[in-house]
Amino acid sequence: MTDPSTRLLELLSLLQSGRSWPGAELTARLGTSPRTLRRDLDRLRELGYPVSSTRGPGGNYQLVAGRAMPPLLLTDDEAVATVVGLRIAALTQMGGDAAEGALRKLERVVPARLRARIQALTSATETTSRATEALDLRTVQLLATAVHMHQDVRFDYTSRGGQHTERRVEPYRQVLFDRRWYLLGWDRDRADWRTYRIDRIGELTVPGTTFAPRELPADDPVSFVQDSTRFPRGRRGVVRFAAPVSVVSDRLIAEAGSLEAIDDTSCRYVTSVESWEWLSIILATVGVPYTIEAPPELIDYSRELADRIARAARG
Repeated sequence: MTDPSTRLLELLSLLQSGRSWPGAELTARLGTSPRTLRRDLDRLRELGYPVSSTRGPGGNYQLVAGRAMPPLLLTDDEAVATVVGLRIAALTQMGGDAAEGALRKLERVVPARLRARIQALTSATETTSRATEALDLRTVQLLATAVHMHQDVRFDYTSRGGQHTERRVEPYRQVLFDRRWYLLGWDRDRADWRTYRIDRIGELTVPGTTFAPRELPADDPVSFVQDSTRFPRGRRGVVRFAAPVSVVSDRLIAEAGSLEAIDDTSCRYVTSVESWEWLSIILATVGVPYTIEAPPELIDYSRELADRIARAARG
């Protein structure tokens, strides 16, 4: 390998594998002399690539973390995986425009030979619709660091009903589920496990105190978050719809709960909510006859809401 540019790119590709390379092995792989290798390494350092070296016969060389992000040399498979991953990140609104910006930069320079592979992967893969709320990348990064370091966090949390509370939490996992990001943590004031939507977290602080890790509430954090979003802690309501489950499932926009068929003409909806007002409105929008089976509080509130609407309609 005699062309300096080709040799330099090949050297960079070897170093970006992350391993420590003996000088003799590098010269053999590149087909060059130790003197030329040292000159090429110095050239990489001038371009911003931090290459460390250790003393010994022939020396050992490794690419290490530096102060700035140098250009990366990706293989074809790595480039395809990076573009597809960024598109998924953009769909979940990770970091607002950060994923979109990185994706545009990569798509402008990706070789033509790879574009067909990327297009095939994306066109043949079904994805859910874009997340409704943008996710603050700083919040995700702070929570991830706190999880890793077992650090307590404090934040303001807005419930689905719009109630604002201050939370003191031991964070354990961040979970991407159903187009949204969630935090699984131990709520210190409630002395129990809780799931928080990260886009509803505000004023996040990390006071610097640490905690002794607890045993997780389930072997699979994703399943725990899934169950907690389907059946959140709160008020339990049971409703019977006088319509097939196929009809109700197309019209019911509630985020949490289970819908099961009773027979061919009726089905039952069981949910746990924080607000009777929210549930009463959602049930009415389904547009089919229904009966509230429990609890009495939901029945009473629905009657009050119906009277209020009737009075408003009469003017």
